[in-house]
Amino acid sequence: MNFDELWNYSDPAATEAAFRAALPEVEAAGDADRHAQLLTQIARTHSLRRDFDAAHAQLDDVEPMLSEATPVARVRYLLERGRTHNSAGDRSAATELFLEAWESGHAAGADGHAADAGHMLAIVSPPEESLAWNERTIEFAESSDDPVARRMLAPLYNNTGHTYLAREDYIKALDLFENALEIRRENGVQGPILIAEWSVAHTLRRMGRTKLALARQQEILGEHNEAGTVDGYVFEELAECLWAMDRKDQARKHFKRAFEELSKDAWFAENEKERLARMGELGGE
Repeated sequence: MNFDELWNYSDPAATEAAFRAALPEVEAAGDADRHAQLLTQIARTHSLRRDFDAAHAQLDDVEPMLSEATPVARVRYLLERGRTHNSAGDRSAATELFLEAWESGHAAGADGHAADAGHMLAIVSPPEESLAWNERTIEFAESSDDPVARRMLAPLYNNTGHTYLAREDYIKALDLFENALEIRRENGVQGPILIAEWSVAHTLRRMGRTKLALARQQEILGEHNEAGTVDGYVFEELAECLWAMDRKDQARKHFKRAFEELSKDAWFAENEKERLARMGELGGE
């Protein structure tokens, strides 16, 4: 059983239930490494729900299971302990754990999980070190034949693309976002594909290629409508494209919808106050 295929990151509670249902089969197989790996992923479902005590308690149960016979589980244990500390705001503890996971992943030949550790090191590192970690990890993952490392290239390209986007190096950013989109399409999961499409279209707008950006965002909106999903970021981009094209009445409708959707997001409301205020003002809220 490949229990990693049970992950639904948008619904960690349902994922935990799926993992726990898979536990008897994994235990019965007698593979101590796979068993411990699965338990680390149950811990991650708690961390994603910000139940850090439960995540650490689950990882405490995993720790005595680790040995020379469980090299991959050790890497994943370090990753999830690090992610739990990082999500709780302890970046220093997380960094030490991710560094150990990077080194242990290399030693275990677990390239995909080593790439995940490099990806996390880029997230927790200061800006001057973050880009170096991303580029180092991209080079490592591109040279690996591990399919998990190949999948890790999508978030690595995405995060590095956003770094170059912030630097207004749009050509590099666009190239990286298009690389991420290619990987997402290979994986075939619609949600990440649409996010990657959004990043490409967003960059096109920032480059001044507004008509093309609008057309691509409209396609993304159509995909969401067909799937019955809603993304406030898409409405924001549609609004910005239309505003730039002086189609302000149409833009206001999308700003209004973007404000309605993104104001429900506690993280966005706290961290993107100016953007949210702009949507509210231009949308008539």
